[in-house]
Amino acid sequence: MEGEEGIQQPQLVLAHKLFLLTQNDVDDIEKVRLRDEVFTFILTNDMAPLYETLVANKVLNLDQKALDSMRAKIGDELKKLEDKIADAEENLGESEVREAHLAKSLFYIRIGDKEKALEQLKLTESKTVAVGQKMDLVFYTLQIGFFHMDFDLISKSIDKAKNLFEEGGDWERKNRLKVYEGLFCMSTRNFKKAADLFLDSISTFTTYEIFPYDTFIFYTVLTSIISLDRVSLKQKVVDAPEILTVIGKIPYLSDFMNSLYDCQYRSFFTAFAGLTEHIKLDRYLHPHFRYYMREIRTVVYSQFLESYKSVTIEAMAKAFGVTVDFIDVELSRFIAAGKLHCKIDKVAGVLETNRPDAKNALYQSTIKQGDFLLNRIQKLSRVIDL
Repeated sequence: MEGEEGIQQPQLVLAHKLFLLTQNDVDDIEKVRLRDEVFTFILTNDMAPLYETLVANKVLNLDQKALDSMRAKIGDELKKLEDKIADAEENLGESEVREAHLAKSLFYIRIGDKEKALEQLKLTESKTVAVGQKMDLVFYTLQIGFFHMDFDLISKSIDKAKNLFEEGGDWERKNRLKVYEGLFCMSTRNFKKAADLFLDSISTFTTYEIFPYDTFIFYTVLTSIISLDRVSLKQKVVDAPEILTVIGKIPYLSDFMNSLYDCQYRSFFTAFAGLTEHIKLDRYLHPHFRYYMREIRTVVYSQFLESYKSVTIEAMAKAFGVTVDFIDVELSRFIAAGKLHCKIDKVAGVLETNRPDAKNALYQSTIKQGDFLLNRIQKLSRVIDL
C-alpha cells in the first residue's frame, strides 16, 4: 500500500519485512528478496545491535567483516555526537544542548539499539521544557514500542502523553496520538475502541510515520465493520468521503464493505476470501487473524438471520454461495459458543431464530439481583440480632 503523502518511518518498514520473513505463507523466493533488502538496510544504517540479534535468532547469516565495519562506524559517529554535546554544554545555550542530545537519541533509534535509545530519550526529556517537544519524544518512544511490539512500553507512553496534554499541547499532536492509541488498541484486540479512535482521526490524519493513509483506511474499515451497528456504519464508513476516495485502491476492501451493507452475501464471501491473505500478513492483525475471522462471520450471519423468524438452511447456503453442510457446521459452532441466537431443526432443515428480548433480559436480571440483595440483608439481620 502506498501513502498519499508523508514518509513512513524506515524502521517500521523494516519491522514489517522482518515479520514477513517469519511467515510460512511467504514463499521462499520472496524471502530471499526480503532477506537481501533487510541486510542492505541494516548495512546502510549501521544497525549492528539489531544485526547481532537477527544473527542470534538465525534470521540472517553472520558476515563478520560487515559487523566489524558497522561497529567501527558507530564508534566514530558516537564520538562526534559526544563532542557535539560537550561543545554545546560548554559554549552554547540550553536549546543547543537539547538538540545535541536529541541527535544522539535519533542515532540510537536509527541503529536499532532499543535500551540506549530509551535511556537517551529520557536524558533528552530532562533537557526539554516545551510540552510539544516532550510529546515528540513520546512519539519516538511509541515508534520504538511498535518496532519491537512492546505493548507495556506503548501503554505507558500513551498514558504519559495523555498526562502531558493536561499541561497543554496542540490539536495536531492530540490527533496523532489518537492514531497511535488506535493502533495499540487494534494490536491488543480492542477493536471497538480502535474503530472509534480511527474514525475520530479520519479527517485530520497526519501520522504518516507509522503507516500510509490507505493502510489507515484499511484498518478503519476492518475495525468498524465488526464494531458498529448498520446505521453508524452507513453514516461513518460507507458514505464517508475520506474513505470513498481511497477504498478503491485497496484490493477487495470496497466489495467487502459494500456487499456486507447491501446484503450481497455471495459477493461478501468472495471479497472476504481475497482479504484473508492481506490480514494474515499484517504484523498488527496477524495475532488476531482467527479471532477476526470468527467475529466478521458472526456479524454477517447475525445480519442475515435478523430478517427471518425461520429460514431453510438451503436458502441460507444459496445466499452465501456455499454448501448446506458448510452452513450446518458453521452455525453449530457459533450457536454453541453463544454467538448466534437461533436453533437448527435438522429434520425439517430449518433455522429458527430466537432473538433475545432486551426488556425481558433486564427484568430477569433485576429479579436475580433483587433475590441476591434480599439474601444478603437476611444474613446481615441475623448477625445484628445476635
